[in-house]
Amino acid sequence: MVARKQIRLNAFNMNCVGHINHGLWTHPRDRSSDYNTLGYWTDQAKLLERGLFDGLFIADISGVYDIYGGGIDVTAREAVQLPVNDPSLLVPAMAAVTEHLGFGVTVNVHTEAPYTFARRLSTLDHLTGGRIGWNIVTGYLDSAHRGLSGGTLPSHDRRYDYADEYLEVLYKLWEGSWDDAAVRRDREARVFSDPAHIRPVSHHGAFFDVEGYHLCEPSVQRTPVLYQAGASGRGRAFAGRHAECVFISARDRGTAREAVRAIRAEAVAAGRHPEDVKVFVGLAVIPGRSRAEAEEKRADYLRYASPEAGLAHFSASTGIDFARYGLDEAIPYGPGNAIQSANAAAAKRGLTKRDLLAELEFGGRYAVLAGDAVSIADELQAWVEEGEVDGFNLSRIVVPESFSDFIDIVIPELQDRGLYKTAYADGSYRRKLFGQGDRLPERHAAHAFRGAAGRVQPV
Repeated sequence: MVARKQIRLNAFNMNCVGHINHGLWTHPRDRSSDYNTLGYWTDQAKLLERGLFDGLFIADISGVYDIYGGGIDVTAREAVQLPVNDPSLLVPAMAAVTEHLGFGVTVNVHTEAPYTFARRLSTLDHLTGGRIGWNIVTGYLDSAHRGLSGGTLPSHDRRYDYADEYLEVLYKLWEGSWDDAAVRRDREARVFSDPAHIRPVSHHGAFFDVEGYHLCEPSVQRTPVLYQAGASGRGRAFAGRHAECVFISARDRGTAREAVRAIRAEAVAAGRHPEDVKVFVGLAVIPGRSRAEAEEKRADYLRYASPEAGLAHFSASTGIDFARYGLDEAIPYGPGNAIQSANAAAAKRGLTKRDLLAELEFGGRYAVLAGDAVSIADELQAWVEEGEVDGFNLSRIVVPESFSDFIDIVIPELQDRGLYKTAYADGSYRRKLFGQGDRLPERHAAHAFRGAAGRVQPV
């Protein structure tokens, strides 16, 4: 009997009150207002590990959603990713109460110099025992650049050019500066690190001039698991070269399949294998012990959702102030400098403001599945088999029950079908995801920066 493809699962969250399904913070059972307490996060990490989740994927933005209505009125009232705290500071506390759960943190390449960022991620990889991942984002909010430097948002493709060079500097630091043999810890010889096995990075490019040694000894993974979510042509090319996991947004399986095939084709064009990239699609799931219970829960949740808050979020994603348009007025979509794929998808469908508000009934843009264990498992299996995705980023609706209900109701059904693991594998985040080594494979772009003068170090 041929083994079925195992579904990969991330919980999708953010260090804020309102993340994707806006307005649900007002639900009486929702705990997302406790986002700024450690207990909220450590409890969630332990819950996800009980459910054998592969990872907790933590989104982030730099800047605020100030396009809708020309300000932050709806954003502030409805807590549309404002306030928002740093995601990386959560990881050590959650790692301390878990053994296997991976942590994917989102950090914009424009917010920190690669030299210090390399140290931060290496530190987290050490502290977690090799369980850290990084979601690479180039940013799309002009408000972020006004806050960071007083400047304006660079053009879409220019942001990816910057990110490509940023990754080159990081690979030199993570993969090339220290040999595995550098750290000896020899008390008698009084040699902790052998300087013969440590070399400085020298990089002089269009965006960065870096001279110096990586500040950290090699961690378990060296380079963290690399996530990316760009869906434009330039974003997919970037993913094909760098990403190990790609997060997509698709409201149906056909759209997902098209995106997956395009991403894998870019990986092959970059000299990699198609299976070197795992693709996750965003979904919201409402499980019930019966279909009737799930529908009752769905109706209950809907009473608290805010479609307008979702529209404020989508305004920032597209760069279009939807507050300016009537419900049925034609919206002049066109190429912009925000998320190009979001703008293009809405333009292709000719969505009006009324259409958008209907699609955002849960305050978010992801497909929502409601049903019993069998019907939800059927849908997830179809997404994997027909949509060709590897897994799902499950967004929260009401915390913690969105995750606990999925764990208690859906996961046993997936396990019975042989679609989901019954225990964690040993090893790092990368080893768990790909069943291979802790380090990036030789066919990845990072390989060119390993060792001295092209001498490849052990992986």
